[in-house]
Amino acid sequence: MPAIVQFYFSAIVLMLPLLSCVGIGVYWARRELPFGGAFITTLVTSVTTPALVFHTFVTTHLDDRALADVAVATLLALLLCALVSALLLKLWKLPVRTLLPTAFLPNAGNLGLPISQMAFGDAGLSVAVAFFAVNSFVMHTVAVRLLPGVNTKGSWKSPILLASVVAVAMRLLDVPVPAWIVETSRMLGAVTVPLMLLSLGHALALIPSGGLRDGAKVAVIRLAVGLGAGLAVVWALDLEPLLAGALSLQMAMPCAVVSYMYVKRYTPLGDTAAGAVLVSTVAFLALAPVMLWLSRGGAY
Repeated sequence: MPAIVQFYFSAIVLMLPLLSCVGIGVYWARRELPFGGAFITTLVTSVTTPALVFHTFVTTHLDDRALADVAVATLLALLLCALVSALLLKLWKLPVRTLLPTAFLPNAGNLGLPISQMAFGDAGLSVAVAFFAVNSFVMHTVAVRLLPGVNTKGSWKSPILLASVVAVAMRLLDVPVPAWIVETSRMLGAVTVPLMLLSLGHALALIPSGGLRDGAKVAVIRLAVGLGAGLAVVWALDLEPLLAGALSLQMAMPCAVVSYMYVKRYTPLGDTAAGAVLVSTVAFLALAPVMLWLSRGGAY
C-alpha cells in the first residue's frame, strides 16, 4: 500500500504541468479575458495537430507492425465500447443515438496525448497519436452521423486523416522526408498539447451544469466501459505491455469536449452532454494517478 500511495503522489506531481495549463484556461474564462476559441480550434484541428501526427508517425521508433496493431485494437475497442454503451443507455432510458458518441468516444486529444506521453514517454505518445488519429476519424465521420441533422459530406478530407495517410505512406514506401519538413512539423506540433489543454480548461469553465444528473450516468459509462473495453481488447489481442498499457489508458479518458459541441449544436440535450464532460473529466483527474499506476503496472 505505501508504494501505491507514493506513486499516487508522484503521479500528481507529474500531472501538475497538465493541471496548470487547464487551470490557466479556467482562469481565463472566469475572468472573461479575450480568448480566440474559434481561431484556436481551427488552428489546432487544421494545422498543429496534423503536424504533430505527421511528425510522430515519420519519426517514431515504433515499427509499422506496432502502429498497425494499435489501429486495429483502437477500432475494436471503440466498437466494443459503443455496443456496451448503447445497451447501458437504453437500460437507463437515455436517448441512445443522441448520447452514444459522448458515451463511447474518449478525449484522446486534450488529455490523452499529454497523459500518455507522461506515463510512457515518446513511445507512449506515438501510441496515443495513432489512437487519436483513428478516434478522430471515427468521431467526425461514423459517430457524428448518429445525430440528427448532421452533414458529414467531405469529412474524409480531415487534415488529421490526410496527415496520417501521407505519413504512413511515406513510411511504407521508405520515402525520405526532408529535414526542413520534419523540423517544421515538429515546431508546429509542439504547441498542440498546450493549446488543447488551455482550450479544455476554457471550455470546462463555460459548460453549463444543468444536466449533471443524466450527465453523470453518461460519465460513468464513458469511464467504466471505456476502461473495460480497452483492457478486454488488449488482453484478447495479447498486445505487448507498452502498447497494452498506453491503449487501455486512452480508452479510460473522459468524454470528449467536441462530442458535447456536436450534441449542443444539433440536439436539445446539450446540457446532458455538458454534464457528462464535466463529471467525467473531474472524476478522471481525481482517479488519474490510480489509472496511471494500473496502466504502468501492465507495461512494466
